[in-house]
Amino acid sequence: MHSKTILIVDDEAPVRDMLRVALEMANYRCLEAENAQEAHALVIDEKPDLILLDWMLPDVSGVELARRLKRDELTTSVPIIMLTAKGEEDNKIKGLETGADDYITKPFSPRELVARLKAVLRRAGPATPEDPLSAGNLVLDPLSHRVTIQGLPVDMGPTEFRLLTFFLSHQERAYTRTQLLDHVWGGNVYVEERTVDVHIRRLRKALAMDGHDRYIQTVRGTGYRFSVQTVEKV
Repeated sequence: MHSKTILIVDDEAPVRDMLRVALEMANYRCLEAENAQEAHALVIDEKPDLILLDWMLPDVSGVELARRLKRDELTTSVPIIMLTAKGEEDNKIKGLETGADDYITKPFSPRELVARLKAVLRRAGPATPEDPLSAGNLVLDPLSHRVTIQGLPVDMGPTEFRLLTFFLSHQERAYTRTQLLDHVWGGNVYVEERTVDVHIRRLRKALAMDGHDRYIQTVRGTGYRFSVQTVEKV
C-alpha cells in the first residue's frame, strides 16, 4: 500500500515518466502536472504529501508557484523539492528563499532522489487530519464521518460535511466565496459563487440543534466565518 502521495510537476513528459517509475518502485503514489495551473488544482484537490517541482515551467515558473503555495495557509505546509539544471546556483538560492524545503540537481540517480525525498518527509512530520474537530458541543469525527451535537447524531450531505470540516479546521477567520470554492469544492470544479450560499443554508439548517447554526456567520462584503467566541458573547 502506498504510504505517501507525491506530485510531480514538470513540462517534459519523459522526465515525469522517469520520476514516476522511480517513485512507484519505492512504493509512492504519484500525481503528475505539466504546468503551474494543473499543479495548483491538484494540490487543492489531492493534498499531496510532497511536491517535486521543476524550476523551468511554461507561463508560470516553478519558483513562482512555490511562492504562491507558501503564501497560502492551506498549502504552506506541503514540502517542496525544486528540480534545477546543473550549475544553476542562483536558482537553488532563489528556490530556498521562496520556502522550498530542498533542491536536487539534474541529472540525478533514482536512489539519490528517493533518499532526499524521504529526508524531507521526515522533517515535515506526520499530519493528523484523523483527529476529531470540535466547537462547543459540536463534534466532527473525520474517521467515522459522523457529526454530533451533545452526543446526538446530525445528518448532512457530503458537501456540507466537507464545508463543516473546513470551517472547524479554520475557525475565527473570514473567507470569501471564491476561497471556499477553491478549498472545499476543489480547483478543478467550476461552479458559481452563489452555490456556496445554498450549501451554507443547508449546513445552518443541519446545525440548528441547540443554536449551533449561529456559529456560521455572514461577513458583509467578504463571505463567511465560523466563530464560537462571538456567539458566546451575545
